[in-house]
Amino acid sequence: MSMKKLTADRLKQAISYLKKLSLRLGVIVLLALTFCNSEKSYGQDQKLYVFLSFGQSNMEGNAPFEPQDTTVNNRFRVLQAVDCPESGRKKDNWYTAKPPLCRCKTGLTPMDYFGRTLLDSLPKDVRIGVINVAVGGCKIELFDKDSYQTYTATAPDWMKSALNAYGGNPYGRLVELAKIAQQSGVIKGIMMHQGESNTGDQEWPKKVKAVYEHLIKDLNLNPSTTPLLAGEVVNADQGGTCASMNKIIATLPTIIPNAHIISSAGCTAAADHLHFNAQGYRMLGERYAKTMLSLLK
Repeated sequence: MSMKKLTADRLKQAISYLKKLSLRLGVIVLLALTFCNSEKSYGQDQKLYVFLSFGQSNMEGNAPFEPQDTTVNNRFRVLQAVDCPESGRKKDNWYTAKPPLCRCKTGLTPMDYFGRTLLDSLPKDVRIGVINVAVGGCKIELFDKDSYQTYTATAPDWMKSALNAYGGNPYGRLVELAKIAQQSGVIKGIMMHQGESNTGDQEWPKKVKAVYEHLIKDLNLNPSTTPLLAGEVVNADQGGTCASMNKIIATLPTIIPNAHIISSAGCTAAADHLHFNAQGYRMLGERYAKTMLSLLK
């Protein structure tokens, strides 16, 4: 065999080897990138339990919080939904969950004692993170991503400041925050307190289902492991103005298999009989938590 032939054959072998090596390296790099991306999306801290919450004024928090409500374990966190310069909080950042949890001037909410009660019963290495996007006086239609603009177009003037705080789209803001939270934690459930403004609306359960299904899809959640906890409005035993709505709220699990109703019976109300007082919010929050604990097991 001539030297030229031998050299040519070796050159071909070398090229073939380099191609195979390049392919292998490419596969390795691709796998590494895939792993890194999956870590970013799905490699969250499994010990940070995130809960979304939305609704109207009873989820905003209507009662002034009291000194006992301001001592908070730093394992209980809130992902700030709006900028609050007076308290030094910037939106899209995590803070210890001292009230107010919704916006800068809102009050005590069910989520305040939801988080505290969870921590009391969970391992010490678990943290709780909550997101609260709520607008007083709103109907459930405000959280329908397909038709909220029709609703906001005719919203009363007194509601507009709350709407503007969320960029005019509370549902969209809730999803934005949830996606930020998914970078560092795992969404475990969705809390809702809404219904007063839809009192008597027999279509309300279907409307709630649409919101829930949009959240599940937009956040790539598993409905079988992402329960919806819906609280009753002020109960008839407190002279609740909208207490008749609780019969409609009770039907929610018939169309959302993983929906659970949180009783408001005995939860003390404010003088307007529309909102809970501080003690009522504490009681209701504890009930949300106890139901959630039973689902986490």
